[in-house]
Amino acid sequence: MTNNEFLQSIKDLEKDTLAQNLGIIVTAATKEKVVGKMPVDSRTKQPLGTLHGGASVAFAETLGSIAGTLHVNYPDEIVVGAEINANHIKSAKSGWVFGVATPVHIGKRTQVWNIRIRNENDQLVCISRLTLAVVKKG
Repeated sequence: MTNNEFLQSIKDLEKDTLAQNLGIIVTAATKEKVVGKMPVDSRTKQPLGTLHGGASVAFAETLGSIAGTLHVNYPDEIVVGAEINANHIKSAKSGWVFGVATPVHIGKRTQVWNIRIRNENDQLVCISRLTLAVVKKG
């Protein structure tokens, strides 16, 4: 499967999901990193007008899970979130935030991913670490 075919399959899988509702777009996906963007708008803001921390965490888990899928025998194996944490560094009020997921550990049963989210000025907004469990589908 080519990179473009994989990116299209992600779009197809995310139809009517949280990722689609938040406006998350995956722009590049390799085993070394997955890159995406998410709008800072009415779907992702909290009542005070800045990016909701939960939206950042959902963005991070989306990118990390897509990245993890590239390391398993999909569709026979899938990855599921086991733990996620996030440090919110700076707020974002409008535009887009950009995320990059990179691997820390790729094992047979678990994976650990770092996800860094930055604003349009390349300022760090959030750092997240995601642990995925690898499970057999069925």
